[in-house]
Order: sequence, then C-alpha cells, then structure tokens
Amino acid sequence: MNTRIAMPLTASVAAILALASMECRAIEPLDTFSARIGGYVTDFDTQVRADGETRSGTEVDLQRDFGLDKKNTVALVGVTWRPWDNHEFGLSYYQDDADATRRISRDIEFDGTLYEADSTVRASVDLDAYDLYYVWWAANNERWALGPRFGLVWYRMRLGLDVEIDSAGNRIDGAISETVDADLPAPSIGGSWRWAPAEQWRFSADVGYFSANVNDIDADITFGRIGVEWFPWERTGISLDYTRRRITADAEKSDFIGNLEFVDSGLRLGVTYRF
Repeated sequence: MNTRIAMPLTASVAAILALASMECRAIEPLDTFSARIGGYVTDFDTQVRADGETRSGTEVDLQRDFGLDKKNTVALVGVTWRPWDNHEFGLSYYQDDADATRRISRDIEFDGTLYEADSTVRASVDLDAYDLYYVWWAANNERWALGPRFGLVWYRMRLGLDVEIDSAGNRIDGAISETVDADLPAPSIGGSWRWAPAEQWRFSADVGYFSANVNDIDADITFGRIGVEWFPWERTGISLDYTRRRITADAEKSDFIGNLEFVDSGLRLGVTYRF
C-alpha cells in the first residue's frame, strides 16, 4: 500500500476508534443535569361531580357520557438537577385539551345547572400539569442508586359544558353553560431506583402514595413509573417510560366543590441530553 495513503488512513482509523471509545463509555446511574423533550401518549380517564350551592351534582364520565377521546399525544419537557451527590430535583410540564359534542341520554346537573336528556352538549377539558420531585439517594453506588422520593404534581384543570341544542330541538349555542376551574395538588411519598447494568443502558422506577387533606382537598393518590434509556452517544440518548397516576379527591374549594376521580397514564418517548 502506498505509504502516503496508509498514514492518513491509519490516523483516520485511530481517530474513529478514539471517538467510539468516548461514545461507548459506561453510563452512570445518575446524572448531574439532564434535559428531556419528547411526546406523551396520554390515556386520561375522568369521572367528575360538580356540586351546586344547594345540592349535589350528577356524577359523569367524560368519556362515556360526552365522548371525549381518552387518548391524545402531547409534548413533554423536563429537566433534572443533582447539585449535590445524593440530592436530586426534577421538573416536567405538559398540557392537554380535548372537546366533544354529544346528545346526552339522561339529565345531568353540573355546578348547579341542569342539562336535560336529549340535549346536545359540548364538553371541554383543558389541563396543565407541573410535575416536581426530590430524591435523596441514600444508596449511591457505581452501577445503581436507591432512595426515598417526594413528589408533587399540580394539575390545573378547566371543565366546561355548553348546550348547543336543547331537548326541544332549539339551537341555543351555549346560552346554557357552566365552567369550573380546579387546582388539584397531587403529592406522593415513595421511592426511586436507578440501574445501569451495561455501557449504554439505564433502567429506572419510581413509586409513591399519599392520602391526606391538602388545601381543602381530601385526596388519595397512587403513582408509579418504569422506564428505560439507551445512550448510543455519551451525552445524548433515547428514553421510554410508562407512567400511571390515580387520584380520587373530594374538594370543598370556592372554585370547585365536588368529587373528581382521575387517572393520568401513558407512554412517554423522548430524547435526553445529560452530563
């Protein structure tokens, strides 16, 4: 082989091998900082009862009674920060909305307003979710970490019903309507686990539970998440996890009095940058 060709070729191969060795360096179970952007394939299941001033409302299932689509795909952003070896903070955010119109088959009382059977009603939901957590990594080893987790998801939910056609067939285009706004804090106490068994792979799991009266809301909350990350590059990888959170709450707030049963679950796929 020509010497002038062999020398650049040898240098190129050496550079590629050096880059590959950098990219394949073993991933750690914990990051100092990470940022994630991706999609959340949501699966919401919501039952709500909005009481009026003098009597209880009707319990309704937004999917069954009004035909709201349970599934949607929304954007998700999140960051984590570990300023000290054993202390980690995280924050993520997503927003979802849905609406549907259906001719209802029974009388429904919602926030003091009666929606008569055979009326055509438009139902709408707008949701903002802020997910915060703190983990103390009591066990922090080279390949795995384990510790107690304290989480809080703050849901800001807006629910509305508008009559488009009344039971007599008259079009009234929302002249009969009610909207309730509910701020729903969902704390949880549990644990977190991280495991990096191979150079490019990391597995994780979080669980939590809470039952208490918080801010005029008597709630039971269960939470679970399991995930996997693949890092073909040292700092950039792909993440996939499944999350499920169930909330049952009785509220006595000025902006919402009633009961809410709410399941927030689904798959989340994203790209993560870490160091």
